Amino acid sequence: MNVQTKRIDLNDESKELALFYERVRARSIALAEPLSDEDCCVQSMPDASPIKWHLAHTTWFFETFILERFEPNFQPHHPAFRVLFNSYYNGIGDKHARAQRGLLTRPPFADVLNYRHDVDARVMALLENPLASDAYIELNTLLELGLQHEQQHQELMMTDVMHLLSCNPLKPAYMETPRLVSKQAAEIQWLSFNGGVVQIGHDNQDFCFDNETPAHRQFLEPYALASRLVTNREYLAFVESGAYQNPAVWLSEGWDWVQTQQLTHPLYWQKKDDDGAAWHAFSLQGLQTLNLDAAVTQISYFEADAYARWAGARLPTEAEWEHAAMLALPSDDAQKDAMQFFGQCWQWTSSSYSPYPGYATAAGALGEYNGKFMSNQYVLRGSSCVTPDGHSRATYRNFFPAAARWQFSGIRLVR
Repeated sequence: MNVQTKRIDLNDESKELALFYERVRARSIALAEPLSDEDCCVQSMPDASPIKWHLAHTTWFFETFILERFEPNFQPHHPAFRVLFNSYYNGIGDKHARAQRGLLTRPPFADVLNYRHDVDARVMALLENPLASDAYIELNTLLELGLQHEQQHQELMMTDVMHLLSCNPLKPAYMETPRLVSKQAAEIQWLSFNGGVVQIGHDNQDFCFDNETPAHRQFLEPYALASRLVTNREYLAFVESGAYQNPAVWLSEGWDWVQTQQLTHPLYWQKKDDDGAAWHAFSLQGLQTLNLDAAVTQISYFEADAYARWAGARLPTEAEWEHAAMLALPSDDAQKDAMQFFGQCWQWTSSSYSPYPGYATAAGALGEYNGKFMSNQYVLRGSSCVTPDGHSRATYRNFFPAAARWQFSGIRLVR
């Protein structure tokens, strides 16, 4: 029996998807523009990756999961790139060691840009040709996942390059921009919530990552959430109280971490003797006087938990955070900014990163995207100042190990 697959006119949809693709891909290149080729090749620690690798890996994603699947007579841009720029997909095959990405002086940066141009042209060619409806739906789904994946890497590019530049004795700025005048932080208000049975998770009506699903019910006891994030001024009081020398406020593993690393303050803080021993903090704008009224960032889970205990509060569960964000977010943009749920820093929760009831990983190598990392990590909610526009939502689940503190991660209290 000869079965004809229905073909549909995809011009409008393809144009919209193509514009999104071009916008996201162009932004990655724009983020690298302030950097030298040398900046783009160096890896400052195993948890970070060189900018060149980020640009290549995000391209590898489109080549591996889209071109290889849909392009007639597919041929890889370079056979070795399949291994060099695979991150953690064991189902795809071998990988170059993560901690050795900074040793990849070859291919040169220009070749990575050529790789991006080639893959971009081939993806656009796919979108210009009509596809069977079922194939188009699959292509659209994979392409959107790839673009959301690249937006995740755009945020990592900023946090990784910030760590890299902080290691340079010259303390260079990634970008020279005027420092914003910070308003004095308002006094914390405690927003009360009755709790009860609430729905948590994404309803799958638009894009989400698989770890945000399925939507499910959860019971919450009554709680009160802080109306804003903890500031540098408030965290400085914690530092100056001797908290980094006080085991009573730390989890056992956190105290061992503090002692082993000989920590006394947040990652990018330092005192400058030539400035009256004032506290400074390294940022994407270079080394600057610590802005006391800004939200404290680059804080590990251990530090966030210790501060909360010292302050007579605790960290929210991720269900409390999502429930509060859904109910408390005002419609007025200025009020949204004041409440700092989004756009300042990711906020640690006390919830271990684990699957929701009924969660199922996707078939194939893409099933490795989230599910296999649900061990020994904690969930962060919200978004940061380097999260791409349109990439944040109340159900988004970020996650990192308890000692991670090179990200824009901060503290919101609950009691």
